[in-house]
Amino acid sequence: MKFTFDRDAMIKEIAVTQEIISNKSPISILSNILLIAENNTLTIKASDASVNFITKLPVDIQEEGTTTIFCDKFMSILSSSPSGEIEFEQKDISVTIKPAAKKIKFQLKSMASDKFPEISSAEGVQFFEVPSSEFKEMISQTIFAVSEDANRYFMTGVYLEKKGDRLIMVATDGRRLSFVEKDIAQNINDFTPAIIPTKVLNSVLKNAPAEGNIFVAVVDKMIFVKFGNYEYSSLLIEGQFPNYQRVIPESQTSSFEVDKKDLESALKRTTIMIDKKVARILFKLQPGVLTLISPESDLGTANEEIPCQYDGNEITIALNYINVEEPLKVIPTERVTFEFTEAMKAITLRPEPKSDYFHIIMPMNLD
Repeated sequence: MKFTFDRDAMIKEIAVTQEIISNKSPISILSNILLIAENNTLTIKASDASVNFITKLPVDIQEEGTTTIFCDKFMSILSSSPSGEIEFEQKDISVTIKPAAKKIKFQLKSMASDKFPEISSAEGVQFFEVPSSEFKEMISQTIFAVSEDANRYFMTGVYLEKKGDRLIMVATDGRRLSFVEKDIAQNINDFTPAIIPTKVLNSVLKNAPAEGNIFVAVVDKMIFVKFGNYEYSSLLIEGQFPNYQRVIPESQTSSFEVDKKDLESALKRTTIMIDKKVARILFKLQPGVLTLISPESDLGTANEEIPCQYDGNEITIALNYINVEEPLKVIPTERVTFEFTEAMKAITLRPEPKSDYFHIIMPMNLD
């Protein structure tokens, strides 16, 4: 097996494979990438046993073949090498890597390709097509709200379903819920709702193009995603996702509107003084004014007033500041609206003007 490749083009592809690989032990086959050189194309495969990734790039092949090499060490070699052509040659159980611009060669041990796990093929799978920008927005509006509790594994992924002409994504950790729906499912066949692992969605969010389309397929217990020369496949998370519709308030009687930057800045300052383990911040509402208050602790306290559009009765609501900060980061509008009924009932955070997504936040105890 022998081929030459462009260093910068290879680094781009290997950087994506590193997002998939979770096992960093050099003795594990799952720490390796599978390389297949044929027809002047190098196919690169990576897997963590549940999430898989395949990409291809053009190379100049002198001798076809397959092998696997330790991904992290290969990336270190590429990063330390100058831009330009690099020669890759395998003999027996080692690989020689020689940058053309330097009088240095690296020898990296390889493992037999037949030990690499079989990756599910997308051949014959029926994909549906969605705009990349819309699908990426759906991911960004939900992915941060998943649970990190392994005991509630069915909430550690993002729920995807089709309802009529709408594609819906939902995520929740039990104390908050993020919901988005897009009217982009007109030509999509029905599929069983799926709970998608965050690893594959994070990589799609990071690497999918801003324009063009993404191809998605939900088949049995797998999801497949394709765009450009990238192909992902992943086992779905099994289990019963919570009935999210029960959490969404049918109507809320009160609301206030604030400038998003004002709120973000005030949160950044007032939360300096809070107990990060508790993460509670008080929202005190009066007509025209929102006061953020960090409850008094051994460290001290802080409060800041910002203007808001509100003409109701005075009320104080306790919220986990992280559950407010994270959705604010992905809301692009200059102003946001909080809808509520009582201090201890669900709060709805929306962009202003309203859009096709919102975030539900459950209040904390005031004491």
